[in-house]
Amino acid sequence: MKTMPLHKQPVYIGRFAPSPSGPLHFGSLVAAMGSYLDARTHQGQWLLRMEDLDPPREKPGAADDILRTLEAFGFQWDASILYQSTRTLAYQEAVDTLIQAGHAYPCTCSRKQIAESGLIGIEGHIYPGTCRNRPAPTRQRFAIRFNTESHTVTFIDRIHGHLTQHIASEMGDFIIKRIDGLFAYQLSVVVDDAYQGITHVVRGADLLHSTPRQIMLQQRLHLETPSYAHLPLVMDENGKKLSKQTQAHRVDKKKPLPELIAAFEFLGQQ
Repeated sequence: MKTMPLHKQPVYIGRFAPSPSGPLHFGSLVAAMGSYLDARTHQGQWLLRMEDLDPPREKPGAADDILRTLEAFGFQWDASILYQSTRTLAYQEAVDTLIQAGHAYPCTCSRKQIAESGLIGIEGHIYPGTCRNRPAPTRQRFAIRFNTESHTVTFIDRIHGHLTQHIASEMGDFIIKRIDGLFAYQLSVVVDDAYQGITHVVRGADLLHSTPRQIMLQQRLHLETPSYAHLPLVMDENGKKLSKQTQAHRVDKKKPLPELIAAFEFLGQQ
């Protein structure tokens, strides 16, 4: 007598992770559609995560507005929404693990002190490692930085191909917990992708340079590395990326079809 096979987990689990710093704009719609279509094409799951970890940047009601907009546009997610604001204990556990293993350390340097070093990388001033070997401060407030050591990360992006980044010289030791106690994006996204079992990440190319840092964190925390695909960015008439910070116009949830068609065509679909 044959036994019935156990229920198999999907081989593809994707996600869309907006931040509630404003309404959904066309650039975000493109990212949502790209990740959604890729998941459905692979008969996978599509999850939704609200990255509500930075209260100073959040707009009241923005999270609910984003959800209503996604629903109006026909998006359907396959599990309960994960709110990062409920996950701080998991982030702190990851920080503690990295510190104990010697992969992270406290830092008391100001932005002015870092700028004075004169080291410039892909995203601006590079931290010169001032506090890397100093004793832990006992009283003053401090941030926690990840020690990038001298490692090079190489990965294959499904759109951009083979990419390599020497994190120490191009990015420097980066913050994983801010001086105000808030956890940084690079850490939280790694912890939550692992928690949700994400196998494929489809997102905008503005995060392409963040991927090596996230892969290095995954390696140090002994987590699986997802497959990555970074979509082309939607630009405004001045060649700047559409974003909430640049007051990008929100999509009209009362007229979703024209926006959906435009996003579909932007992604090169017929």
